[in-house]
Amino acid sequence: MSTISPTLIVIAGPTASGKTAAAIQLAQHFNTAVVSADSRQFFREMSIGTAKPTAEELAAAPHYFINSHSITERFSVGDFEREGLALLEQLFQDHPVVILAGGSGLYIKAICEGFDDLPVADATIRDSLNYELAEKGIEVLQERLKLVDPVYYNEVDISNPQRVIRALEVYESSGQPFSSYRTAKTNKRTFNIIKLGLDMPREVLYDRINRRVDMMVADGLVEEVEALLPYRHLNALNTVGYSEIFDYLDGDTDWSDSIAQIKQNTRRFAKRQMTWFRKDKDIVWVDAKEENLTETMLKVIAEKLQS
Repeated sequence: MSTISPTLIVIAGPTASGKTAAAIQLAQHFNTAVVSADSRQFFREMSIGTAKPTAEELAAAPHYFINSHSITERFSVGDFEREGLALLEQLFQDHPVVILAGGSGLYIKAICEGFDDLPVADATIRDSLNYELAEKGIEVLQERLKLVDPVYYNEVDISNPQRVIRALEVYESSGQPFSSYRTAKTNKRTFNIIKLGLDMPREVLYDRINRRVDMMVADGLVEEVEALLPYRHLNALNTVGYSEIFDYLDGDTDWSDSIAQIKQNTRRFAKRQMTWFRKDKDIVWVDAKEENLTETMLKVIAEKLQS
């Protein structure tokens, strides 16, 4: 292993595709650590609704960016890029291989490629969009994004107000869609990158999502959301699994409808994740349901290291 140049192995895929288990298996094989690229598992206060690794899974391999921040802290994808690269520099001193696992394509891109310089928006534009969000709801902003930047609309989690507003403020500041700023040359990293994607038939994935939501409810999702009611205005909580329960607690939806909405919105989110990842030609896709998944991933890794 000492002869291997620093290599980052990325495990990508939609929610409920088995990324955590796959990452741990590889981490144990390479005697290394797992860096999470999940934009909600950073937060200590959100565990059940984010399908955070269990205590047993966290003990099976060193994990980073799990429970690393509070929902009251501002933590952007730019912050993740900066802190994540600094962490990798440290980890590569002791481990020739490190695992990066998650379903947040934007955060994986931050580590692997970085971002183009985006225009700085006038604060009045952001204030106007936030006011419109409060007065008219996110649906109006979603429809505008769909009109001015259909490419990004089909990739982003449109239930996340911060992402929608950021894309619109870039457009309104520059006259160019947000997606057009993500086409420049990739920033060169000091480590090799091997990307693996976990794939499975849509009907299998959707069934896993539905069962996972039922498990979250049984594990105490409602109680977790109730404890977060004082913080519901924070962006971190504007996410699937939390927004629907807030509506239920407000009396805006009944119980069965709220659970059905979580399942539906999670399935839609998974579809958007796959839309994002399918466009990355560097990802080697493997069958997540394969009995010898770890062996298959190691074979792909070995081939990539030799090429």
